[in-house]
Amino acid sequence: MKFNVTSGALVQSLSAVAGAVPAKATMPILEMVLFESENGKLKLTATDLEVSIIEYVEAEIETEGAVAIPARRLLDTLRQLPDIPLFFEVDERYNVKFRTDKGTYKLAGEPGDEFPEMPSLVDALVISTDTHIIKSAIQKTSFAVSTDDLRPAMMGVFFEIGTESSKIVATDGHRLVKLVLNNLSAQRDSTFIVPDKALNLTLKSLDSENCTLSITDDHVSFQSGNTMVVARLIDETYPNYETVIPKDNDKSLIVNRDQMLATVKRVSIFSSSTTKQIRLQLDQDQMTISAEDIDMSSEAKESIECEYSFDPMDIGFNSRYLADVLGNVDDPEVLFEFSTPNRAGIVKPSQQDEESEILMLVMPVMLNY
Repeated sequence: MKFNVTSGALVQSLSAVAGAVPAKATMPILEMVLFESENGKLKLTATDLEVSIIEYVEAEIETEGAVAIPARRLLDTLRQLPDIPLFFEVDERYNVKFRTDKGTYKLAGEPGDEFPEMPSLVDALVISTDTHIIKSAIQKTSFAVSTDDLRPAMMGVFFEIGTESSKIVATDGHRLVKLVLNNLSAQRDSTFIVPDKALNLTLKSLDSENCTLSITDDHVSFQSGNTMVVARLIDETYPNYETVIPKDNDKSLIVNRDQMLATVKRVSIFSSSTTKQIRLQLDQDQMTISAEDIDMSSEAKESIECEYSFDPMDIGFNSRYLADVLGNVDDPEVLFEFSTPNRAGIVKPSQQDEESEILMLVMPVMLNY
């Protein structure tokens, strides 16, 4: 196999696929990137057997072929080079030599046919959409994904694709986000759970305007421009999230998002490092946010204006969870809906977008001061 490529283009593509190279591989071949010639381009593939990333690079292919090359050493070497032409040559023993106008380098490769085969996406449900819709959906939901190995279904984002609109949901049991997309639909209904790692790699990798989703029983792929991310789906049943969303939260509160977020972050510095607990004291058109760390003899309290005209109420939250939720509200004003101090609070933008509607939920914590 022989090909010529610029170092800048190769570094960019290698950096993208390297996200799928495991830090500790169960098989040595997984520490490599597969180089193949395909339709006059250079095709790079990396996988950890759960997530695969494929990149196409413009190159001059002199002799077609396939070889697996150690990912880290090659990438580390190329990152030290300026953007210059590179000339690659692979011999019959899969030794990889590449040269520049100043030097030559040699790596031991492996036969391309020993690299794991990519999943088949035959008979997939195909959805064409805009990349920004997918990236925005990932950003708005992935913060609430669980990291608990004992609840594998919640370690991913749940996609509920419909023929008119779609729902994208994530929860870790402490907070929940449900995003309704009126601009994402398919020819038939489909539900699936995508692992959080795959979505994070998708978020980093997709950089073209258009995105194509391909969904089978076992896998999903996100393809945009020269990049494709293929992920094995989580084969579990997602919990019935609708049952935990309160339907009768009758106390509403509207507050400036930036002001409340900044206040929560400041006050939380004085909260217990274990519980991260803060107290919201709701009163007529005023909310007081306070925290106390008894062990460190520290406390903080701030009051901010809000729109609230119901009975006074005190409710506690984990400050990190509350800050995460506030940080994912795009509107300048946040609408809270409360019921009692021991029931979940609902958080929404005060004005919803026509193309998407978001609802977030935060479970309260028991106040201990």
